[in-house]
Amino acid sequence: MNFFQELRRRNAMLFYLGMFCVLGAATCLACIYLTNTQVLGINAFIKPSKFFLSIAIITLTLAWLLYYLDNQKAVRRYSRATIVAMLIELVIITEQAARGQRSHFNNSPALNGILFGVMGASITVFTCWTAYMCWLFFKQKKFSIKESYLWGIRLGLLCFVAFAAEGFVIVHNGGHTVGAPDGGSGLPYLNWSTGYGDLRAAHFFGMHSLQILPILGYFFLNNKKSVIAIAIIYFAAVSLLLLEALNARPLI
Repeated sequence: MNFFQELRRRNAMLFYLGMFCVLGAATCLACIYLTNTQVLGINAFIKPSKFFLSIAIITLTLAWLLYYLDNQKAVRRYSRATIVAMLIELVIITEQAARGQRSHFNNSPALNGILFGVMGASITVFTCWTAYMCWLFFKQKKFSIKESYLWGIRLGLLCFVAFAAEGFVIVHNGGHTVGAPDGGSGLPYLNWSTGYGDLRAAHFFGMHSLQILPILGYFFLNNKKSVIAIAIIYFAAVSLLLLEALNARPLI
C-alpha cells in the first residue's frame, strides 16, 4: 500500500491512468471467457487485454521515474498528453474488438482505416513527446539518486523510444508478421508467430527496457560504465530479434 501511495504522490494523473488500465485488463480477460467473438482466429479480447496490461506497466513506471525531473511543469503537460493518447488507443482497440474487427491494418470499410490512422497519430505524438522527456533527463545535471540508477533511467527511456518507433517498421511492413499474413499459429496468449518472423517480439522487449534498465541500475549495478555496457548489450540483443523477424525467422 505504501508503494501505491508513493506512486500516487509522485504523479496522480499517470497513477490513475495505470489503475484504469489494470481494471480494463481484468475486464478484457473476463470477456475472453464470456464471449466467442474472434479476430484472426483468436478471441477478440486477447489483444486489448495485452494493450491494457502493457500500458498499465508503462504509465505506472513513468509515474515513478518522472518524479526525478526538476521541470515538473513539463511532466504535467506530458502526463496529460499521455492520458489522451493512451485513451484514444485503448478505446479504439477495445471498440474494434467488440465489433469483431481488426484495430490495426484494417482499411475496409473506410471507418476502420480512419480509426487506425487516429491511433497512429496519437502514438506518434506520445513517442515524440517521450523522446523530449528523455532529453530532459540528459539535460538535467543534478539528481538526488545514484549515478547507476540515473543512467538506467536515461538509457531505458532512450531504448524505449527507439523500439516504440519500431512501430513505423511494422506499419511499413503492412502487419506484424514477416513472411506470411498476420494470424496463424502463435505462442500462448502473446500470439507471436511460431512459423514466421514477428516484429512484435522486438517491440515488446525494446519498450520494456523502461523497467529493466532502471531496475538493474538501482539494484544490481554500481556505476555508469556498467549500466552503459549492459544497455549496449541489451539494445544489440533486441536489435538481433528485430533482424531475425525481418528475415522471417520466428522467436521460437
